[in-house]
Amino acid sequence: MSTRKRSDIWMHFVGVNQAQARCQYCKNLISVHGGSTSNMRRHLKTKHPTALLADTQQTTTGTAEAAATTSATASTSTDSGVASTSTQLATATTTAPQAARKRPKQTTMGGFINRPIQPLQQSKVDQALVKMIATDFQPFTIVEDRGFRAYTAALDPSYVLPSRGTISKRMLPNLFEKVRAELQEQIRTAPAVCLTTDYWTSNTTTSYMSVTCHYITDFKLRSNLLDCFVVAESHTSQNLAQELSRVAKEWGIQDKIAACVTDNASNIVKAVNDILKWNHVRCFAHLLNLTVRSSVHQTEIQALILKVKSIAEYVRRSTVASAKLREMQLQMGQVQLRMKQDVATRWNSTYFMMQRAIEIKEPLVSTMALLNPLLPALTPEEWDITKEVCDILKPFEEVTVEMSSERFVTGSKAILMARGLQRIVAHRQRNPSTHEPVKGMVNFLAADLEKRFGQIERVRVLAEATLLDPRFKKHAFVIERNAEETVSRVVGAATHAATPTLPSTEEEEEEEGGTTVNPPSEPVPQFWADFEERVTTLRPGVQNPSTGAMLEIKGFLAEPLIPRKADPLEWWRVRALVYQNICTVMKTRLCIVATSVPSECVFSKTGQIITDRRNRLSPSKVRELVFLNANL
Repeated sequence: MSTRKRSDIWMHFVGVNQAQARCQYCKNLISVHGGSTSNMRRHLKTKHPTALLADTQQTTTGTAEAAATTSATASTSTDSGVASTSTQLATATTTAPQAARKRPKQTTMGGFINRPIQPLQQSKVDQALVKMIATDFQPFTIVEDRGFRAYTAALDPSYVLPSRGTISKRMLPNLFEKVRAELQEQIRTAPAVCLTTDYWTSNTTTSYMSVTCHYITDFKLRSNLLDCFVVAESHTSQNLAQELSRVAKEWGIQDKIAACVTDNASNIVKAVNDILKWNHVRCFAHLLNLTVRSSVHQTEIQALILKVKSIAEYVRRSTVASAKLREMQLQMGQVQLRMKQDVATRWNSTYFMMQRAIEIKEPLVSTMALLNPLLPALTPEEWDITKEVCDILKPFEEVTVEMSSERFVTGSKAILMARGLQRIVAHRQRNPSTHEPVKGMVNFLAADLEKRFGQIERVRVLAEATLLDPRFKKHAFVIERNAEETVSRVVGAATHAATPTLPSTEEEEEEEGGTTVNPPSEPVPQFWADFEERVTTLRPGVQNPSTGAMLEIKGFLAEPLIPRKADPLEWWRVRALVYQNICTVMKTRLCIVATSVPSECVFSKTGQIITDRRNRLSPSKVRELVFLNANL
C-alpha cells in the first residue's frame, strides 16, 4: 500500500490491500475502505481494550520525555543551522496537540473540599436520629458524647449533629405531633376499639397512667399507645374517669369503645363501670395472679418457698457458692444454670425460682453440703412437694403467656382458658396427692377459680367474641343456655348493623324547582299473589334485616371449625362478603384483648427511660418519648 499511514492505530494492524487490514492480535480482516480508521479503532475498543490502554500510557510517557528532550536541545544547540531549528519547532508543534488530548483531567479544588449536606438529607438524618433516641432509650446527651460524634463524622463528615436542646425542644415535639396525627387518622377509620389502662409510680415518685388502644383494620389486629401522662391528683374514681374521658375525646373514639380492660382495683372498676358506663373486662392475667398468690400463701407451702428463696439468695450473693455450683454442674455433665430469685408482686417469678431449683437439684444439694452454710436444707419430702407444686403451677404460667399477647386475638380465648384450668384442677382433686400441703393448695385453687371465673360465660363481650371466633363458636361454652343467649345477642347486633338509616324529613321533601316522581309498581296478577306472598322474604334485597342476620348466623355456625392455631381474622377476610352483617359485629368483638398487659409493658419501657442518667426528664418529655417508643 503506497498511502502514508499517519494514525497510531496502524501499530496494531497490517494493511492487506486498499480496502482491508489485518489485526495483529486476532488476525481478523477489518474494512478500511476510503482510508477510514474508525472500523479499526472500534475493533480494538470492543475486542482488545487493553491494547489501547497500553498505547495511551506509552504515548503519555513518550510525550513527557519528548518535551524534556526538545527543551534540552533548544538550550544547548545554539550554534546549529536554521534548518535544524525549524525542524525541531515543527516537531514540537505537531506533538503538542496530541499531548493535550492525552493529558488526564486536572483535579479541581472541589475535589479537596467536603460539600455541605443538602437540607433535605440533613432533615432525614435528623429524624432518624430522633427515632433512634426514642426507640433505643438513648439520652439526649448522646450527641455530645465524644465516641458518638467521632462515629458520626466517620459516616458522613458533612453531617452536622444537632444540639441536645434542639432535639429536646424542637425535633422531638415535631416528630411526636407528626406520628400522633398519622395514628389519629388511622384509628378514626376503625369500627370499634378496645382500651386497656394501668398506672405506675416512677423512681422519681411521679405517678403515670397509660392508655392503649386495640382495633381491627384490614382484618389485622393493631395495637397502639394513645397516651402516657402524669396523674397529679389522687387516684379517685372521678379523677380516673375524667382522664380516660379526656383521652377518648382527644382521639375521637368516645362512641367506638367496645370494652375497657383494667386490673381489679375498685377505683378503676368504678370509674369504667359506674361513671363512664363502658363495658368493663377484668384483666385475665391479674385474676390468675390473685388466685395463684393466694394458693401459695398457705402456711406449709409458704414455709417451703421461704427455704428455696433463702438458698437462692445465698447462692446468688456468694461468689464462692456460685463458683462451686458451676464446678459441680461441670463435674456432673450438666448445663451451667444460675439460681433464680422471685419477686413478691409476681407469682410466676416464684414458679421460675422453684422450677430452677428442681432442674439443678443434684449439683445444688452437693454445693450446699460442701459449703455447709447455716441454712435450712430441704428434706426429700419437701423436694417432692416442690416438684408437685411446680407441676400444678405450670399450666397457669402457660395460660398467662398465651393470654398476654397483643399481636393475636385473645379475648375469645378467655372462656376456654378458664374452663381448661378448672378441668386441670378438678382432675387433680379426683387424683389427690399423698402430701397434705399439696391437697390443700389444689382445693384452694379449685374454690378460687370457681369464685373468679365461674360466671365468665355471662360476660357478654367475651362470650360474643368467643362465639364469633371460627376456631371455637358454640363449642367453647359449657352451659348450652349461655351459648343460645349469646347467639340471640349477636343476631340482634347484626340486625341493627343491617338496618338502613332512615332518611331525614328534609331529604324527603322536594327540592325547590324540581319534583320527585316514584315509578308506579307493576300490579301482580292474582294467580301469582299467593306465591309472591310466601317467597318475598326469601329473596335477597327484599328480606328484612332480622331474617338476613338469622340466616347468616346459621350459615356461620354450620361452617366447620378452623384449626386452633389458625388466624381467625384471615378466615373472616375470606368470608366477609358472605356474612357481611355478622362480620360487622365481629370487628367490634375480636378487637377485645383479655389482659391489661399492654399497658403494663408501657411502664416496663418507661422504667428504662427514667434512669439515673435521665432522672431530670420533664413529664412532657417522658410522655413524648414513651409514645414514640411504643408507636414507631
